[in-house]
Amino acid sequence: MLTMENQSSEKVESTTALTVHNDDSTAESYTNQIFNSIPALSEAASYLQDTTSYLTRCFTASDGILGEGIELRTMPPSRDQGSFSRDNGSSTSGWSSFFERLADANTSSVHVGEMSSAGSSSQVRSGSVTSTSNVQNGSSIFQGLISRARKTVLGSADDIGWLQRATNLPPVQDGTKRFNQLLERIRSGEHKLPDSLVYLLVPGLFSNHGPLYFVNTKSFFSKMGLACHIAKIHSEASVEKNAREIKEYIEEIYWGSKKRVLLFGHSKGGVDSAAALSLYWSDLKDKVAGLVLAQSPYGGSPIASDLLREGQLGDYVKLRTLTEILICKVLKGDLQALEDLTYEKRREFLNKHPLPTELPVVSFHTETGIAPGILTSLSHVAHAELPIVAPRADSQPTKLPVVMPLAAAMAACAQLLQIRYGEKSDGLVTRRDAEVPGSVVVRPDRKLDHAWMVYSPMNVDTSETDASQVCEALLTLLVEVSQKKMHEITRKNE
Repeated sequence: MLTMENQSSEKVESTTALTVHNDDSTAESYTNQIFNSIPALSEAASYLQDTTSYLTRCFTASDGILGEGIELRTMPPSRDQGSFSRDNGSSTSGWSSFFERLADANTSSVHVGEMSSAGSSSQVRSGSVTSTSNVQNGSSIFQGLISRARKTVLGSADDIGWLQRATNLPPVQDGTKRFNQLLERIRSGEHKLPDSLVYLLVPGLFSNHGPLYFVNTKSFFSKMGLACHIAKIHSEASVEKNAREIKEYIEEIYWGSKKRVLLFGHSKGGVDSAAALSLYWSDLKDKVAGLVLAQSPYGGSPIASDLLREGQLGDYVKLRTLTEILICKVLKGDLQALEDLTYEKRREFLNKHPLPTELPVVSFHTETGIAPGILTSLSHVAHAELPIVAPRADSQPTKLPVVMPLAAAMAACAQLLQIRYGEKSDGLVTRRDAEVPGSVVVRPDRKLDHAWMVYSPMNVDTSETDASQVCEALLTLLVEVSQKKMHEITRKNE
């Protein structure tokens, strides 16, 4: 038995060498960086190692099981063991193939054990039945561990950009060049948005707790003599609930003004707006002129998925519980609002309710900078009214700006997504998940985070365009897309 244990130990060491061996220093350092920087991964890996050791001791109980135990722990060699995939700068695809090979090795070992026990004598067979059952039970546990480790390590790697990989969806058109031209004309004082439309701005998640969300843009449009409204929806409500409220907003505006509505949805507001048009298109098709989705997780969000999906990081560090307390108890919202942004929910919804093909759509996404200077940036999110200390001529209370380091938070999230998935993002939404199939896509080179579109920074760079001008350029582009689409439809009908 001692000799058998030594042999098993040698095999385990050999297997470990096979599993960890990696000739590519980049992939190896990346893997070490993941496990060292994220405690949850270290915990999962430790759990996997301890359980595997326990199974090893179980499998060395008899001669008949020793060989099967060795097969269970031996991973078949790969043609390129040192190659963890470098797709988009990430090694998650390599991890995926690693777990698949490990699962295949485990499955094949069980089949070998079954064949071995079938060819044994009747005396040995009675003992082998119990031993084979132990192997199968151990195999089931091991498969569960592989699945758990796979979910934890890969996260949302297989989900990001799924819309772009789908073969049954219409392609996008690049409208970046035209957008830049319109933006330059707007900066020169040329404004072409028609007053024959009403502009409805739909805010995103947590907008109820940021009083200045879209306020500058609404004021900018009003000064140009345009009818502009901000949809007062409960931003922490579910997508379908907000879709119903947006439908009612559109109908109320149309009945009151007899003008069609252009929708501009930011972040989850874009998802809510798209859902309203998908669910109620028969009622809204004559009342809506088009939709802009700005920095919207139309395909889903890795942040939401990693927080809420089982087997993700939220399981290990209680992030799911903390998120539920924040949304449900503190903000008085519905956790479904965040769940609706996971990849699983977005796939399910879009398969049932795709956007109408005749709807003009513009999608806009950005990438945030992660330079050290961003950590000192502050965003103006609200006003705090203070009691009057000294008499003022206008007898108005003193207003103190409320600022938050939103840019720093977005930069930190963007760096996490870059390290883990190799994906560019605005801090919350990856660029690939923000492209709506069939839309005209705007991909600016300028580094802009997720909050920039709706909250003004404290230090405004007058040499750059501001968020209100970007919104105007996007809506102007949408008007052109709408006119072109209407012309195409008219020509087809003729």
